[in-house]
Amino acid sequence: MELQDPKMNGTLPVDAVDYRQEREGFLPSRGPAPGRKPVQFMDFEGKISFGMSVFNLSNAIMGSGILGLAYAMAHTGVLFFLALLLCIALLSSYSIHLLLTCAGVIGIRAYEQLGQKAFGPAGKVAVAAVICLHNVGAMSSYLFIIKSELPLVIGTFLNRAPEGNWFLKGNFLIILVSVLIILPLALMKHLGYLGYTSGLSLTCMLFFLISVIYKKFQLGCAVSRNETAIESEAPPGLNSSCEAKMFTVDSQMSYTVPIMAFAFVCHPEVLPIYTELCRPSQRRMQAVANVSIGAMFCMYGLTATFGYLTFYSSVEAEMLHMYSQKDMLILCVRLAVLLAVTLTVPVVLFPIRRALQQLLFPGKAFSWLRHVAIALILLVLVNVLVICVPTIRDIFGVIGSTSAPSLIFILPSIFYLRIVPSEVEPLFSWPKIQALCFGALGVLFMAISIGFMFANWATGQSSVSGH
Repeated sequence: MELQDPKMNGTLPVDAVDYRQEREGFLPSRGPAPGRKPVQFMDFEGKISFGMSVFNLSNAIMGSGILGLAYAMAHTGVLFFLALLLCIALLSSYSIHLLLTCAGVIGIRAYEQLGQKAFGPAGKVAVAAVICLHNVGAMSSYLFIIKSELPLVIGTFLNRAPEGNWFLKGNFLIILVSVLIILPLALMKHLGYLGYTSGLSLTCMLFFLISVIYKKFQLGCAVSRNETAIESEAPPGLNSSCEAKMFTVDSQMSYTVPIMAFAFVCHPEVLPIYTELCRPSQRRMQAVANVSIGAMFCMYGLTATFGYLTFYSSVEAEMLHMYSQKDMLILCVRLAVLLAVTLTVPVVLFPIRRALQQLLFPGKAFSWLRHVAIALILLVLVNVLVICVPTIRDIFGVIGSTSAPSLIFILPSIFYLRIVPSEVEPLFSWPKIQALCFGALGVLFMAISIGFMFANWATGQSSVSGH
């Protein structure tokens, strides 16, 4: 069936008209066109407010990556880092625009279903695999922080060394936290219910930022202060003095750029949050994404800048280890970060469970048994992974170099090229050329990052101070 489009003085398929109306802010669920079945856009009526949606998406963006950004700045320079961070933030916003546009065209707000619409069953499997790979890596990085920091915090409170007490072992504590805190939150039926815990998590990270700024002015240059920073030799080629580099490039960029890309990935959570958004439209959800990304850009930039200007080239990939373990403020900061990353894990788990359900149980009604079983299996898997992986930077590097480019660049651009009707956007139109270049940039980014990483591993240069 075709409808008249006054803007083009011709006829358009119904899907193309739906696409135009969605871009103007209308929902596909407004009712069927003549002779067409209704588009079922929502599983249920969304009730989550704009603010709560911003909290959830910001919490999905904000994670343990913030602890490695000062390290990234040390290996790129202040100006180069901020320029790269801004570029990645803008590209992340654009990729969310592509995702929301595709969802508006076909009336589906599930990442895996977009893959199936674009490439059939193989596309659905590929998208589910990428989401699981990325979010399992994210959960692992969060639990690794709990493993490394919680024993120090509890040991400081009890005035005991973690090495001599079984109940202060990191492996035991992450299992305990997973069972007592993460699992109950992960069993929530809807992602929107976690809005309040996401707000608390963001408050904790804001406290972390304020503390980093305060410690910079309190310590000044802490490079040579053994009482405030862990002794560490700067990597070869880096200046260990209190001198800020505006622009620098070294082999460690194979880790620093993926850390930055990983810090802005929230794409698996975008469509689930969109599904639960009150009065949803593409424009409203894009506003949620823009506010979240903008807020996180400011927080990332400030944290990295003041962390770097405290320790300069001596800063480690895990910045909290640079401060004194006996400092009461830093102890409180560690507690805040631990609480924040703990509350982020359930938010990251939801898209994995949704991907597995879409892949293994398509069309099945909700089942509490399946809901609980998937959460339990995922938490067991991630706990095993955290116990076996030695450093948090390895998680950032590997996951950031593979799944992050796929989620930010490659998949949204491919979906846009395949799903948006050619009657609306011809193949050689400017929007599709932009999407094509965007996907090519993702492939290039992935290839360069992986190449640098393997080169470092082959030459034995992958270790940095403290790791």
